[in-house]
Amino acid sequence: MASSGTAGCPYPAWYQLFFLFIEPVSTVVGAYYAHLQPNTYLALTHAPSAPPITGGLLPPLGTKIVLSQLANLYLAFALNEALVLRSSHDIRVWRTLLLGLLIADFGHLYSVSPLGPSIYWEFQRWNAIDWGNIGFVYVGAATRIAFLLGLGIKARVTKQKK
Repeated sequence: MASSGTAGCPYPAWYQLFFLFIEPVSTVVGAYYAHLQPNTYLALTHAPSAPPITGGLLPPLGTKIVLSQLANLYLAFALNEALVLRSSHDIRVWRTLLLGLLIADFGHLYSVSPLGPSIYWEFQRWNAIDWGNIGFVYVGAATRIAFLLGLGIKARVTKQKK
């Protein structure tokens, strides 16, 4: 069943809201900071190794390139999620894309492991980027797991297929 937007989407409002709007917009915000505010992005990621935010110092050229590539990947992630899931309400399409994103969630969480194991649970110490890199990823992964387990969708999708 192909359709644009959320009209006729058989999935609960939370899944639609999160996967079609909240997460793609949040990911574009990450792309903005990685590409257009690299010093802020680096300072929030790991202040001791970042160039000063003030003083006009830019990150090394290689770091700037990698941050722009990261921003591009964030943009691709946001577009794939928002556009592919809007293009089809087929449960197989949703599950396939969301499984890939769940695997990426685990990779994203692993990427902050050099900050030490406490980064995963000491939320009272998190700054804005930690909330995005860890807290928001926890919410995204939990929502994907719930969807993949069929929480809240089995009865609706079964009824639609009949």
